[in-house]
Amino acid sequence: MDNTVTTAEIKRRGMAALEERLGHGPLHILKRNRPAAVVLSEEEYRRLVQGRAAAPAGLTAVQWLLNQPVAGGIGKAEIDAALQAERDGWNQA
Repeated sequence: MDNTVTTAEIKRRGMAALEERLGHGPLHILKRNRPAAVVLSEEEYRRLVQGRAAAPAGLTAVQWLLNQPVAGGIGKAEIDAALQAERDGWNQA
């Protein structure tokens, strides 16, 4: 698995992280350093399913990523509160 990307990088960089590597063949997505999914180019996908009916559509890559559990121990509300407290501190200085 030479062509890999982590879920953290995809979350950070979005589609750019995928598009860069798809030119080098199937892209293996790692979640917590374990293989989790493979992304194919449209051309490679069509080559694989040529002559057969396509399987029912499953989750898109974005849907799959959005369904992943939160990696950190705090939620969005806590992060927003911490950022606001930090900004309030700057405004008082």
